[in-house]
Order: sequence, then structure tokens, then C-alpha cells
Amino acid sequence: MELVAPAGNAEKLAYAWEYGADAAYVGLKRFSLRAKADNFHGEEYLAVRALKDEYAARGKPKRLFCALNIAFHDREIDALRAELDYFRRYPLDAFIIQDLGLLPLLAREFPEVSLHLSTQANCINSEAAKFYRSLGFKRVVLGRETGLDEIRRIKDAAPELELEAFAHGAMCIAYSGRCLMSAYLSGRSANSGNCSHTCRWDWRAALSGEGEAELAVEERARPGEYYPVIEGDDFTALFSSKDLCMIDYLSEMKRAGVDSLKIEGRMKSVHYAAVVTRAYRKRLDAMEGRIPPGSDGPFVAEIEKVAHRKFTTGFYLSPETANETTRGETFSPWLLAGTLGPELTGPATPEGFRDFEFYAMNRFDAGDPLEYIGPDDASVRDGDYRLVNPETGEERAWVSHHHPCVLRTRVAAAPRWIARVADPGKREAGLAAATSATRVPRSLR
Repeated sequence: MELVAPAGNAEKLAYAWEYGADAAYVGLKRFSLRAKADNFHGEEYLAVRALKDEYAARGKPKRLFCALNIAFHDREIDALRAELDYFRRYPLDAFIIQDLGLLPLLAREFPEVSLHLSTQANCINSEAAKFYRSLGFKRVVLGRETGLDEIRRIKDAAPELELEAFAHGAMCIAYSGRCLMSAYLSGRSANSGNCSHTCRWDWRAALSGEGEAELAVEERARPGEYYPVIEGDDFTALFSSKDLCMIDYLSEMKRAGVDSLKIEGRMKSVHYAAVVTRAYRKRLDAMEGRIPPGSDGPFVAEIEKVAHRKFTTGFYLSPETANETTRGETFSPWLLAGTLGPELTGPATPEGFRDFEFYAMNRFDAGDPLEYIGPDDASVRDGDYRLVNPETGEERAWVSHHHPCVLRTRVAAAPRWIARVADPGKREAGLAAATSATRVPRSLR
């Protein structure tokens, strides 16, 4: 099976590919459903082309998918037409769309680029799948309400159609993400890529007080605005679904006819993109005989170290599991310290050490124990490193974002490794709540 990972910017694209993705999906300009992601713009196509050429030269060719998955108004189609020459600068292998109005335009202007149907189109049955194939779609990204039995039926009905399914990440409480709550409560349309995550605000049960009192929900920051419900208790993230995690059921997904596994998270961190992508890569490699059985275990365990809510198998095994909500916040015991750039060589490096250009992401103090991760290294501890100011050669007592820094270490590290530190500000209770119910045991299938 193919593994498709999210890439919200050029840096995340590099890490998604480096940590095992066969393909990555990106957004260009303002035409994707993650308006707050960095998305790709300006001359970033140069870096993307160079990166794709790098992996081709290494014998590890990668694919690039472009999400144009908003619901388009006429003004936005006009804007897209004006940007076509810019889109041609990217080495795209597929467009992911939900709006059929784009179909003739893209088929005419980009005949060599495949068309993938977005999950936003909510294709969940074999008749719809056959219809989309007749329109020219090479692949359907299935609606998240599709169960494994339904996927098998769709594949049997349209065997030539590639099926892609989400395997990991946040899920929307609304039907395939087509939610109107955000637009109603904040004026920000989720279907135009500007979701305010209304479902994860703080709600409580209340009595509406209008006429005959009704049980309702009231949002903490909007007292007096009531939304009727059947039942509720205290403040809660009433509409916040659990995160999807199918890493223990990949063989079932393959047998059902899934050709491509997709990870959600273009707005997540580099740490998330790398750790989750690597976990699924190793599990697939073990499942398909490329690495010894069981050697994927340490990498799969790492998904507990990235920010996540309680996990669920969604609609795949039983629809009932998809109806359970959880607290809206995500927690991780780790803070992203930074990433390692190119190795630096020169007389200033003491014997026994190696110097790397270091891109700090968050503040941490010299002496805080670092833990590295790499594409093939689950975790490597380092308590004997130095933070060096490259301009003066002096050691730094601490470092933070935008501080030029060299990381001096005895560890056999490599470029594109990630460094993290234990997060001193984590909320233990919240972390416990986020991790107390993790992957669904196979015995509960």
C-alpha cells in the first residue's frame, strides 16, 4: 500500500518524505481546506522541485499531490484560472478536488496530472465510485463514514479505481467535515478552509430559560446563547471527536481493497509529521516483509509521544466507536526543540564531536536532556551536547526560535533528525486523559 502524508509547508514536505511517505499532499495559495496552513507560495516551487529531484536521484522517487478541495465560488474559479501558470511550476502528480466544476478546467490544462476525488465529496458507495471513475478520476479518497465491508464492495465493483482512505489523525464530528457550525457561530466557513474549530470550544449543559426551560448547551465565552441538546453535563468539548488510529489494522485495510493510506495533519508540527509517518512506514514495511517482524514496535510506540486526543478506529470496524466524543485539546509530553541541518566541518569542531546547523523551534536550556529521532532511529538520548553561537564560537546557555545556533554532539546524528525535550509545562492530568485510551486493542474488533 502507498503511504500519503501531510505537508503544510516546504519543511514539513521534506520531513514527510524523509520519514517514509511515498507521497505527500500540499495546498497551494488559498485553494485548499486548510487556510491557516502555510501552504505553498512564492518561489517555494524551486525548493519542491529540488527536493523531488533529490529523492529521484537517491532511487526513492516521491509523488506530490495538490489539494484544491474547497467548495469554489465563481470568483475563486476565476482566481484559479489566473494562477494556472504558477501551478505549472510545481512537479504535481495529482490534484485532489471535491468540486466537479474544476474537472474540465484541470483535465484540459493539466492532462498529465491525475485527478483524485477529495473525501469532502463523500464517496461512500460503489455506484458513486463507478460514476466518478467514468468522469476521469483515477482515485477516490473515501468518505470517512465508510466501513471495511463497504470498502471491499466498492473495490469489487470498480477494481480499476484506486481507493485511498484515512488511517490516522483528527476527525470532524460533522459528516465528512462539511460543518456549518463554524460559519454560524464565528462567521468563518469550514468549507472555505477557515474553520474556527467551534466543535472544540468549551461547552456546558444549561437550561435555556426561554419559555418552557429546555436542556441546552452554552459556550463559556458566549453566555446567554443557548443551543438545545438532549443531554449533557458540566463543561465539555461536546462536539470534539476522537483521533483516528488504524495502525493495528493495516492488514484489514489492505484486504478490504485500500490502495493508499492517508495521514491527516497539514497544520500539525514537523514532529507530528515525522513520527506518525515513520510509524506507519515501519508498520507497512514489517507487514510486507521489508523489515523483520516486530522491529516496527519501537516506532509504532512513538505515536504516543506526539500531540493527540484519545484514539478510535472510526467507522471502519463499528459505527458506534465513531460516535464517542472526547476533550478538545491535544497533549504531548515532549516539546519540539529543533531540527538538525547540514553537518558543518572545520577546525573549530573539537575531536570526538560533530557540528550541525541547528534550527531551534522552542526555547530550551543547555543541559536539558535532548532526545533525537531519525528516519530509522526511534529515539537517541543526548546529555552531552553543546549549543554554540556560530558568529562568536561561544557556547550558549539557552536557545530559542530565530537564534543562530550550532549543535555540537558526540551522537552519530544526521541532517533532518529532530531534537526534542521533555515539556516542563505539560499538564499531567490532561496528558493522562489524552493517553489513557490509546489504540483500540485487536480483541475489540
